[in-house]
Formats: sequence, C-alpha cells, structure tokens
Amino acid sequence: MPIMWRSFMPNLPVNSVHIRIDGNDVAVRPGISVAAALLTEGYRSWRTTRGQQQPRGIFCGIGACFDCLVILNGQPNVRACMTTVEPGDEIATQEGTGHV
Repeated sequence: MPIMWRSFMPNLPVNSVHIRIDGNDVAVRPGISVAAALLTEGYRSWRTTRGQQQPRGIFCGIGACFDCLVILNGQPNVRACMTTVEPGDEIATQEGTGHV
C-alpha cells in the first residue's frame, strides 16, 4: 500500500473484507465501494476507453458517468463507485468494453 494512503487507513478492523484486485489478495474495510478499495490500494485508473485506450478511473463518484467501470466477479461494466465490496469479490481492471 502506498505510504500516502496509510494515514487514511491506519488499521483495518478485525472484520476486514478479503478481496482480490487484479489477482492480488487485499483486505479492505467492510462497507466501502469498489472504487474506494481501488483508491486505497493505489489505483488511479482501472479501465481504458474503447477507441483510444485512454485511462479512466473515478470521475463523478455518484453513478452518473461511466468512467469507473470494472470487471467484478467476471461481469464487465460494473460501476465501481456504486458497488459495495463483498467478501471474496474478484475485481479486475477493464480494457475497452470489457468483453473478450
């Protein structure tokens, strides 16, 4: 975890949620959004646009835009800002439409 974020997340509670982000096991606070988990782990961009492969991450944070899309448990195009992490979630960064 980057040092700058340690002051915001000093100690995880005993009941932390264990998830995987791009294949890495991480523990996060329960009840946070997928976007918050990604930011906590140092991600600033977690998808690319369809056409020009431009990086995108959190923009509005309220579900109005579609910049924060991720692949969650194999389902592409999930808005990270609107989805709460659940134990065992598998989050993957998304390229383009997310469909293979």
